[in-house]
Amino acid sequence: MLILQRKPGESLQIGEDIQVTVVSVDSGGRVRLAIEAPKTYSILRSELLGAATVNREAAQEALPPQEFLSFLEEVVGTSETE
Repeated sequence: MLILQRKPGESLQIGEDIQVTVVSVDSGGRVRLAIEAPKTYSILRSELLGAATVNREAAQEALPPQEFLSFLEEVVGTSETE
């Protein structure tokens, strides 16, 4: 891991085609960054990447829509006869 210090307005270059610029730093230490990169790169906050992974895994475990509808029909049909 590379750790750098940058002031607002200063940048760093990643490879030939990605530039990260410090836009501002507020009194609470919150940093605003501007990232210039080709559209072929996906840029996500790490918490969104984690959420996307969880959602993808949950979708793989879910019932296909037709099976879910059949399940609901069974549950509704069962509760009406009881």
